[in-house]
Amino acid sequence: MEAGCFQLLQKLWRLKYICVIIFSLCVVFYVSMMKGRLTDIKLGWDETPLSLKLLPEEKYKSMFLFDGIWLGPKNRCECVGAKKLTVYQLGNYIDKDKLAAVTERREKEFVDYQRRYPLETKDVLIAQPNTPLSYPIQGAEVMPLHTMVIPGLGFHGASTENLQVILQTSFGALNTLADVSQDVVGGRGEKKLTISTPHVKLLNYILEHITYTNTEYLLDVVDLVTFTMGTHQVRFPVTIRQPGLPKLFDPGPDYNISNMVTITTKTFLRYHKLRVLLESIRQYYPNMKVIVADDSEHPEMIQQANVEQYIMPFGKGWFAGRNLAISQVTTKYYLWVDDDFVFTANTKIEKLVEVLENSNLDVVGGSVGGNDYKFKVIYEEGEDSSCLHIRYGSYHRLKGFPNCVVASGVVNFFLARTEESRRVGFDPKLQRVAHSEYFMDGLGILRVGSCNHVVVGHQPHGSAKNTREADVEKTYGRFRANTQEQVRFKLALHYFKNRMKCYTKA
Repeated sequence: MEAGCFQLLQKLWRLKYICVIIFSLCVVFYVSMMKGRLTDIKLGWDETPLSLKLLPEEKYKSMFLFDGIWLGPKNRCECVGAKKLTVYQLGNYIDKDKLAAVTERREKEFVDYQRRYPLETKDVLIAQPNTPLSYPIQGAEVMPLHTMVIPGLGFHGASTENLQVILQTSFGALNTLADVSQDVVGGRGEKKLTISTPHVKLLNYILEHITYTNTEYLLDVVDLVTFTMGTHQVRFPVTIRQPGLPKLFDPGPDYNISNMVTITTKTFLRYHKLRVLLESIRQYYPNMKVIVADDSEHPEMIQQANVEQYIMPFGKGWFAGRNLAISQVTTKYYLWVDDDFVFTANTKIEKLVEVLENSNLDVVGGSVGGNDYKFKVIYEEGEDSSCLHIRYGSYHRLKGFPNCVVASGVVNFFLARTEESRRVGFDPKLQRVAHSEYFMDGLGILRVGSCNHVVVGHQPHGSAKNTREADVEKTYGRFRANTQEQVRFKLALHYFKNRMKCYTKA
């Protein structure tokens, strides 16, 4: 009985041993197969490297389109003709024998412009990966000749035998408020500051109290400070900026509309139109000041309360008149109107004031007889010159105002912030038909909107009541119309003044 049991156990043991061997062989076989498969995959990767290429040009050119204009990365621009599109190649409006000399002068002036406004050309700052240094990417700002503590400087690595940090500037002197010896901090009050210490805690205490003192009287300049430790180096901006004194306009204790807005206009010959405008203004805003710039040959004096008439040389021009009128405004806002407009019950200046008081806009246009014409100005930079594109329409709705949109330019009926408008100014070289040029000059400066719920009327054409008024209208028409010579002058002006190669208009 015992012998039989022993033999059975021997058989079971042999069977278990055989199972272990079979299992081991299976594992080895499986691992070998997987290794082979991985090898095959690896070989496949090696034999077929990843394809590194750009999108096809036709695909690339279909991206980044806005209003039919390709606004992708590039170093040049061009104006291409299309249906219902007017293209102006501005170089064609310069005499061919003078074009090279004009271009040379223009580029010389452009270099001087870049020198005076260095922020127009910015260095690209890229934060290096895995750096143990912390530093301000933006927000470090100091006034000329002032001192600031640089925020955010720090080292976040492990301690070594010798930690050495070097800080270097171009337009300032560096120091630290930390009380340490010259062996630890060298170059106090100089452009280059060196910190040497094996103690991370001490190093960060010194860095936390690093000061930057501007040593050159500069306005709106960025000093790129270099921050180096061993193989790690970063650059961060310190902006040198002189804030201007605020210019505030007192609206009075009751915020009366007449203390906040001045109406401005330019007149030439058409006194019968101007008197209709003034009469309509007095109907709705009897106490509001009206400023009239007048370049008529034989001025007729307007003797009315709250009307200031400024006489200019004969035919001085449209934009010169605007400049004169706005220069005399003493209120926070001015409302621009043409001398042949007429106020109606829908000419609610208060609604335009509400928009400017509760948004970041600088100019808000209304509607002239139902026409709330607004347009976009799209700018392209190029190495040799720029391109500009004017398109009808707006960008998007103005938040909080369902009747208003954001645009680049509006009609001749608009309310504007006085100081911001003066900053742009109206080019007095443009004497006759000129309007969009003001908004072109204001690109990047003026924030513009348009609202269709504030409407001013337009006096009908051919409304002369007698022969004298008809003769005035005829004479006015001759001065009002643009001649080919003036169009050529205006386009040549854009070529030099705005460093534009061309522009398109639709």
